[in-house]
Amino acid sequence: MNNSFGNAARLIGAGLRALLVLTLVTGVLYPLLVTGVAQGLFNDKANGSEIKSDGKVVGSALIGQTYYLPLKAASDSTTGDDAEEAPRPDLKWFQPRPSNGLGSNSVNTQYSLILSGATNRSGDNGVGKDGKCPTDPTKAEEGSLCQQVVAAKDAVIADNETATYKVKPSDVPADAVTSSGSGLDPDISPEYAKLQVHRVAEKNNLTVAQVDKLVDDHTDGRILGFMGEPTVNVLKLNIALKELAKG
Repeated sequence: MNNSFGNAARLIGAGLRALLVLTLVTGVLYPLLVTGVAQGLFNDKANGSEIKSDGKVVGSALIGQTYYLPLKAASDSTTGDDAEEAPRPDLKWFQPRPSNGLGSNSVNTQYSLILSGATNRSGDNGVGKDGKCPTDPTKAEEGSLCQQVVAAKDAVIADNETATYKVKPSDVPADAVTSSGSGLDPDISPEYAKLQVHRVAEKNNLTVAQVDKLVDDHTDGRILGFMGEPTVNVLKLNIALKELAKG
């Protein structure tokens, strides 16, 4: 009886010592080591690739943001029954890819993430018998991908035309009317950025050449020169635009 009790006590003691040692190693020492290495060698990435403006963190280089005008109060609404109007893009800023997953930011400290994910609709969702999307979004299937893309294309054309610059439907790149797989893409194509140059220049009282150079300066090339496509980070571009407009 005494031997059985002693053996059980030794086993319990060994188990507790193993638990304490493993807790110390895997729960304290290893996390501290990994955190120290990450902070020492990859400080920016380890902290979420934060982007600052005027000394304040305004977002991450890895997560996109929307740039909307402030919503009007119910008494000022022009939509009648709605308590609030639908969000409208603030056209003095470069706009990101369309997505319901992006947080709202006007290059300030407000930054909220809503959700992540993309539509599960197929590429031919809503196409007609001819295999094409109707050019009129009101004639497309309600809620279909075709309706969303055609409506987004019409909005891009309307928003970016100026008195001296006309946008052709063929000028609108795919990323201007479709969201990314995550719905949180922080980048747009150089083509979409260039499409917005004339409108941004007009809204900020800048020359087209100034804004065009800004886009060129903030265009990132392919990784290692051959992987992926050139991209423009919208938040970084808008922060640079803010500084240019102030100057």
